[in-house]
Amino acid sequence: MSVTDPIADMLTCIRNANRIHRDSVVVPASKVKTGIADVLKREGFIEDVRPVEDSTQGKLKIYLKYGEDGELVLHRIDRVSKPGRRIYAGVEDIKPVMRGIGLRIVSTPAGILSDRECREKRVGGEVLCEVW
Repeated sequence: MSVTDPIADMLTCIRNANRIHRDSVVVPASKVKTGIADVLKREGFIEDVRPVEDSTQGKLKIYLKYGEDGELVLHRIDRVSKPGRRIYAGVEDIKPVMRGIGLRIVSTPAGILSDRECREKRVGGEVLCEVW
């Protein structure tokens, strides 16, 4: 079975593992997926991300993060731009998510960035997903 939207597949794996309080999840690696995971780590939604070597393209091991009493840090992670309908936003259109509690992950010419980083660097791009 081929996956038509590998980014949505990655987000679903993270969402499902998070809901059952798994420590980590392993997903197939790509540059975009690595960029998304790095943004999630920088913004404090996941603990860590590490590459795992295998015989094909490689995999990413994403270590999930929970609060002191096991409460969820990552409440929601949704795909915005899809293969059938791409969503682009200029820097003026990238507003804070939930008054700054959440974030948008954007693919820009400067790399994969959070909405905060987009506003700092004054760049827009394709809105990949929203997290809170």
